[in-house]
Amino acid sequence: MVDIDNLKSRVSAFWVLHVSGWLAYAGVTAIFNYREKLADVRLLFLFLTPYLAGFLTCIPLRYFYKRIRFHERSVISFVAIAIPASFVAANLWLGIDDLVGLLMKRSMNPGTPFVRAYLSYIVTRGIPLLAWTALYFGLKIRREWKRQEQRMEKANSLAQDAQLQMLRYQLNPHFLFNSMNSIRALIDEDETKAKEMITELSDFLLYSLVSKDYCDVPLKQEIEAIRHYFAIQKIRYEDKLEVHYDIEPQAGEYRVLSFLIHPLVENAVKYGMRTSPRPLAVRLKAIIRDGILMIEVCNSGKWIEPDSHREQIQAGTGTGLDNVRRRLENAFPSRHRFEIVEKEGNVQVRLEVWDP
Repeated sequence: MVDIDNLKSRVSAFWVLHVSGWLAYAGVTAIFNYREKLADVRLLFLFLTPYLAGFLTCIPLRYFYKRIRFHERSVISFVAIAIPASFVAANLWLGIDDLVGLLMKRSMNPGTPFVRAYLSYIVTRGIPLLAWTALYFGLKIRREWKRQEQRMEKANSLAQDAQLQMLRYQLNPHFLFNSMNSIRALIDEDETKAKEMITELSDFLLYSLVSKDYCDVPLKQEIEAIRHYFAIQKIRYEDKLEVHYDIEPQAGEYRVLSFLIHPLVENAVKYGMRTSPRPLAVRLKAIIRDGILMIEVCNSGKWIEPDSHREQIQAGTGTGLDNVRRRLENAFPSRHRFEIVEKEGNVQVRLEVWDP
């Protein structure tokens, strides 16, 4: 399908440059060579005749050049076409110039031999046409280069979005499996809690489905999904789990990658339950300082360092913290900080994101 708006823009750009270029060429020549002779209106028209002829000559030359697929040709073949075309067009310029001069009854110089006058005219007219050709194709190449650059940027953006979505879907599925197992166990033990867990799980999954079309969401929406997650875990672990929130209202409006924080809180619960005295305390904090969003997920317990790549994948950290690092690197290159600190019986995962 033809892009009508783009076509109109290209046509209008050509005519603006074409008209202004020839006017500038005639104006500069007049200023430096014919200032004293242009007071007479008739002489002014005689002076402008060759430039009008050149202006008209370049129009069919343009349509000829438009048929040449310059990006499929070598520089040598392009030059081999452009030079003869420019001097052939110079003959057309000569014909138009003579016709206009005849209509205006311009006097010719009878003392100059025909061949010498012809060759002089062709050379003096062919060189400006060569310059016009070089400028025409220079602008054409520049426009094509910008279009290629825009296509590459769009392709890179689509590829990045696809990678971000792929990483987003690499979330640890153990949470879902554990939740379903807990619901199955609660159905016989406590039907009310089982229903409550199903409600929280459905709200959590609804957020997952709704946010799948967006690479980023306000932090407050991400926190709301995390509240559903912790509500499920509280039903599962009861008094063995304590959760504390410290979220600044301004930080809640900051846009973050969807499901970016979920792997952090999931790891806090998963590994905190292995290493922390009961109850496991998890604290989620989000503030903004000097335009930098700072998120901290802290849990009581110790940091578990997998001994091997296989153990890392089996434990789930391969699609947890590594997932977070890769998504941050894709979305905020050189504009983020991610670190894990173990201090005084707590594991702190700190994440910072700032605007360019």
